Amino acid sequence: MAPTPTAKGTVPFREHATWYRVTGQPKTGRPALVVVHGGPGSTHDYLLPLTVFADRGWPVVHYDQLGNGGSTHLPDADPGFWTPELFLDELDNLLHRLDIADDYVLFGQSWGGLLAAKHASARPAGLRGLVIANSPASYPLWLQEMDVLRAQLPPGVDATLRKHEAAGTTDSEEYLEAMQVFYRRHVCRIDPLPGELMASYIETWTDPTVYRTMNGPNEFHVIGTLRDWGVIDCLPDIQVPTLVISGRHDEATPVTVRPFQELIPNARWEIFEDSSHATHFEEPERFTEVLGEFLDTVGANGARTTTVSGG
Repeated sequence: MAPTPTAKGTVPFREHATWYRVTGQPKTGRPALVVVHGGPGSTHDYLLPLTVFADRGWPVVHYDQLGNGGSTHLPDADPGFWTPELFLDELDNLLHRLDIADDYVLFGQSWGGLLAAKHASARPAGLRGLVIANSPASYPLWLQEMDVLRAQLPPGVDATLRKHEAAGTTDSEEYLEAMQVFYRRHVCRIDPLPGELMASYIETWTDPTVYRTMNGPNEFHVIGTLRDWGVIDCLPDIQVPTLVISGRHDEATPVTVRPFQELIPNARWEIFEDSSHATHFEEPERFTEVLGEFLDTVGANGARTTTVSGG
């Protein structure tokens, strides 16, 4: 169970509201660790284990992106409303409203990693470090690799999936059962699923507006507005120390992750051998160790410029 937050509430964003929670005390010597969740259309819940770093002196900020969780829901918004730029503006607004824009580290998971990378590429003065976890550098690469992973599923599973995708029956029970075969291999390999992850799934299923508009019906059938989007072009502009994390069995395969390591000047890539897309649940001790070491380095030295290689 996550520790009790020291602050929580909403901040205004345009005519809407962004929900947040803070664990620990900002402005007490270490940058705030701002946690950017995936989806798009998920919630902060599955990333609550990162509050462990509050015990090490890091104020940890979680928030729900617009359209989900405790933030304003907009089920009737035009599909064109939901853009990466909207969520970049929301993140920037949150940082300033919470008065942490002058000293923070970003942790982005899955879609949140792309969002965090795009934010970092603008070289905000207060950003001290960047963590990109289980993220593809582009959705075209993601789709390319989804075909590879689907071809490796047990006989008949991908055929079942494609039959329903062609027919538009992705809500059918047969499709959902076949979908779970992929999820158990490449999204989270823990059975039963962690409660925090289930909480985010339930929130997404309750209001799938953002997820279905921008992504699609699931992780591997991306037919939404993000299908042609990526951040590869802006990666060379990122100037802060960067830690890249992925799992050996991750749906974010090495092909989709490699551009981060190759194009960000100061990046180190750690692959977790026993993990898929939920590294912080699947290998929690090593995850905490690796991220903790990175944060301690950033916290001790601020915006370091020493090049780190890896991967």
